[in-house]
Amino acid sequence: KIFRAVVSCIGHDGTIYVIPVSLANELSKLMSEIQRNFKCLGLLEPYCWKRGEACVIRGSDTMWYRGKVTELGGGTLQVQYIDRGSIEKIPQCHLYPTDLYTDIPPFCIPCQLYKTVPIGNFWQQDAVDVLQELLTDEEVEIHVQELPADPRGKLSISLYIDGMSVSSLMAYQKYCLVEGCQDMSNLELLEGDVADLPLYTLPSLPLPGDVFPVRVTHLVSPKEMYICLDPSESLKEQSAMEAGANSNLALESLDEALKWCNKNVDSLPPLTNFRTEMPCLVEYNDGLWYRAKLLAVKELDPVKVLIQFVDYGNFSVVPASRLRQIPSHLLHYPVQAVRTLLAGLRPPAGDKTKKRIPYCPEWSMEALWAMMECVEGKQLSASIVAVSPEVTISLYEDNQNLVHMKLIEMGFADLDE
Repeated sequence: KIFRAVVSCIGHDGTIYVIPVSLANELSKLMSEIQRNFKCLGLLEPYCWKRGEACVIRGSDTMWYRGKVTELGGGTLQVQYIDRGSIEKIPQCHLYPTDLYTDIPPFCIPCQLYKTVPIGNFWQQDAVDVLQELLTDEEVEIHVQELPADPRGKLSISLYIDGMSVSSLMAYQKYCLVEGCQDMSNLELLEGDVADLPLYTLPSLPLPGDVFPVRVTHLVSPKEMYICLDPSESLKEQSAMEAGANSNLALESLDEALKWCNKNVDSLPPLTNFRTEMPCLVEYNDGLWYRAKLLAVKELDPVKVLIQFVDYGNFSVVPASRLRQIPSHLLHYPVQAVRTLLAGLRPPAGDKTKKRIPYCPEWSMEALWAMMECVEGKQLSASIVAVSPEVTISLYEDNQNLVHMKLIEMGFADLDE
């Protein structure tokens, strides 16, 4: 069974309490009736409470809630709000014993993540904190996997928020292990399976010394950039033949394959699991979907993921709603953007410019802007200087002048022999 629910509470032991959306109106009616029937301040005279006794609780919002006593002791009692799942200690004057409404089952359902084993076999406090931040008061999708042997026990569920598997997210954060990777094995793509997807392949590079046309698709710093090789028509045809041999779609090029995906994006399942470097499709700001890979979970409330667009090199943090599973035939095309370092320049000595690139403070923002002016939207040429330890290139303008010489002339970089 699959249903929508709101997470009302995360217990100290990691129990997830959910209220089915379908029961929201009934719960609202019951709450209104309780408020009409209880207008007192609580039981002021002495009373001998018993463990498990039904009561109503006056909450901090002055509303009355159904509850039961779970622990006795002193002037306060430990009680559980049976329609929300939360447990807290309450002064006796905020309680009132009643047998009313005991024939109505609790509206919240205690749940546990299916085949998910917390590290140390119990949920550590920091993991509970993450679950609380991620799930409390959020609407989620519940997939029932196993019913409890005891009707009062916990329902075993797969839980999804914004399309992402909570078990997968918690496992990525190293808070638990998922037995059998159940969430991943149940997700089918147009071809293949999430768990079986290979990583992207890199394109073949020209021989060192050969000059070839390139475009700079993403600039990280004046020294580091992503370039796109302009393939010949023969290479395009070769890629199309390889793609056609491995899929039912004989597509002429990567562009044609992506056009097909954009037309049929509604048929592509959302991405519900996370694995570093996992290929996927991501919706860009222009409303189109492009190939990308997952790098890291950056936020949990709501879920946001750091990705890289592999055919351009640029990075973005996107909500889970903008992720889709990638059809396997799109993996037969090598990535278009290659990370390279530019030979012949280094940060200038004694540069005291205040505005620095935050993630690369050895370079000034002025140097980055100057390099953008040199390369953005321009057809350039390159030759490979070295392929190890990193691909290093020389970059030329149309007139065969080295691009980085302009930065050296402007004082934004020093010559690196």
